[in-house]
Amino acid sequence: MTDPTRSAIRTVPPTAPAPSAAAGAGDGGRPAAGVQPALRAMLEARSVALVGASPRAGSLGERMISEITRSPAGPEVYLVNPRHQQIAGRPCHASLADLPGPVDLVLLAVPDRALEEQLGLAAQRGDRGAVIFGSAHELPGQPPGSRPTLRERLAATARAAGMAVCGAGCMGFVNVPYGLRAVGYVEPDPLPRGPVALVTHSGSVFSALLRTRRRLGFTVAVSSGQELVTPAAEYAEYALTRPETKVLALVLEAIRDPGRLRAVLGRAAAAGIPVVLLTAGSSAGGRAMVSAHSGALAAADGGWEALAAAYGVHRVGDLAELTDTLELFAIGRRAALPARPGAAAGIATVHDSGLERAHVADVADELGVPFGAISPATRDRLAGLLDPGLAPENPLDMWGTGAHAREQLAGSLAALASDPAVAAVALAVDLVHEFDGDQSYPLAVLDAAQLTGKPVTVLSNIPSAIDPEVAAGLRAAGVPVLEGTRSGLLALRHLLDHARRQAAGPPPAGAGAPPADPARRDRWAPVVAAGQARGARLLDLLRDYGIAAARVRGADSRDTALAAAGAIGYPVVLKTDEPGIAHKSDARGVVLGIPDPATLAAAYQDLAERLGARVLVCEAIGPGTELSLGLARDRDLGPLLVIGAGGVLVELLADRVVALPPVSPGQAGQLIAGLRAAKLLAGARGQPAADLGAVVAAVTGLSQLACELGDVLEALDVNPLICGPAGAVAVDALAVPRPGIHGLTAA
Repeated sequence: MTDPTRSAIRTVPPTAPAPSAAAGAGDGGRPAAGVQPALRAMLEARSVALVGASPRAGSLGERMISEITRSPAGPEVYLVNPRHQQIAGRPCHASLADLPGPVDLVLLAVPDRALEEQLGLAAQRGDRGAVIFGSAHELPGQPPGSRPTLRERLAATARAAGMAVCGAGCMGFVNVPYGLRAVGYVEPDPLPRGPVALVTHSGSVFSALLRTRRRLGFTVAVSSGQELVTPAAEYAEYALTRPETKVLALVLEAIRDPGRLRAVLGRAAAAGIPVVLLTAGSSAGGRAMVSAHSGALAAADGGWEALAAAYGVHRVGDLAELTDTLELFAIGRRAALPARPGAAAGIATVHDSGLERAHVADVADELGVPFGAISPATRDRLAGLLDPGLAPENPLDMWGTGAHAREQLAGSLAALASDPAVAAVALAVDLVHEFDGDQSYPLAVLDAAQLTGKPVTVLSNIPSAIDPEVAAGLRAAGVPVLEGTRSGLLALRHLLDHARRQAAGPPPAGAGAPPADPARRDRWAPVVAAGQARGARLLDLLRDYGIAAARVRGADSRDTALAAAGAIGYPVVLKTDEPGIAHKSDARGVVLGIPDPATLAAAYQDLAERLGARVLVCEAIGPGTELSLGLARDRDLGPLLVIGAGGVLVELLADRVVALPPVSPGQAGQLIAGLRAAKLLAGARGQPAADLGAVVAAVTGLSQLACELGDVLEALDVNPLICGPAGAVAVDALAVPRPGIHGLTAA
């Protein structure tokens, strides 16, 4: 019998020319933006060379042929393997050098020892792109450091030739709308087509999402592997030019082109396309190893956190949350917020179990997923649907006799959806197989979906109990089935967050940092670079950026300390100022509330004997909530702004938020509100509230400092910033200059 998939491939005889893919915008989609011509040629290849093609069943070379065979685009294909003249009746070439002309894509299913030669041949021929399936390990016997590694040599070869490269150590890619299957492993046929673009460093995640039973259809899916040449951001950039792309999924271990990634995330945000991000492994922020507290706070996950916050990216914590969120965005409706500005909105859930209702409410409270506060009119409408004794509330337990389950469920979901305070509704039940054949639950959900334009979902509590046939039917009808209480609620929270961000719109032009002050930059950059921004001089720097600071004077003897205190006025604070002591409290180098000269003299004697003669005499600031402000340099993203609980609790509480500067006053207020310490700033247990305007001014001042001096700073701590009713005052600071800064001379 003739295999119908064979018609999708045209094996080219040795004398035929190889056409090249054009580098246009592609299929009338979004503007091509910065998509590289070589990348477009690779992802929309019309000619492909399979190096390492093989007739051996189950081999990478055989699977590679099989998958290209299934490509609806019907690319022209050249088989390359010196061991064979033909494979399955198709001509096979001994070498890439024997092909009649350049191709758009070379698939390299060869051992690591052959990669350098084969990629070099492709580069010499002018081939546009390559997929390197192998891991490109250095060959045995190569002395460490004797020359660039194999991966470095491969990358240099491809870059010099202007080639795009997928991998090494990858599964390849699929371009579903275009119809190209550049993979070496057997994947579904046909591929699931839909609105999700996926770029993942993990080949396992790539394959699992292509094969999942979930209703996740794809535009482009790329297993980018080591990204020797072409980073994730470039694939994402291409995906955004496809009109079919409505959701962007990124599963990443590292940031390899931060500038391009930020540009792509900005374009997605402007287009209203949700970006769902799962990160794994050591974060980029974890490499910002500095001696300041801010670096320690940012190191855990700061770079990713700041990047996500800056562009409204939906970060997910695991693969379950990833798939639930992708399904909700891919096949569900978008959440609807109340028309009245500032009105609260939340979800509504309907249950058939009182215990499970309470459980969902507990988990939602833990995760910060709000329930909509329904109106009296909605309560009355629910009361007319429910059996006697059931309370008309949100979340709702509707199970009574079960005699009219379909009508009661559908009516309850529709009634809740009609309330302006409800943005999305979910039937939160165990979607089990019904042995009596009852279909009331799925039919009720479909009925409700016909009665409202708001999102209607099923939130199942136990994934292993879900009836796959029922779930498939609901998904086919456009109703997402979320497979887990926690992951499903988080997905619904992402849906609400996306609606809020869309409603808020992009920040107004000029909402970030004010214009730079070149004179101020020139005044302080040499001081910071030379390591001279310390003590009183560092507090002067902060004042120059609008951050109020305590009065302070340096001293190196008892007499000069007494003179400094007399000038400032008692009470004072005495601190060690020895250069090698970064964290004064840890060294017992701070004495608070010194009321008179005699106490000061005794305190000075103790510090001088234990730590050294150099001290700071500081103005005593009244009580208030202590915050820490800081900058921590991320290797990829540059300076990160870190705000957290201050004083000696800065690392113990780990209460912090991280942001990319510049930060506007409005954004600064949102960052402060995200701290647990925000309750203290607002006034707790009868304490007066802090001047939040002053706290915001300190944050935006530090943001401006980051914009002007971030290139010469490795880290900066302002700790504590004492925030009280009269203002926010910095009383101590630490600056760490970037190593290797040259060409700047301190005054």
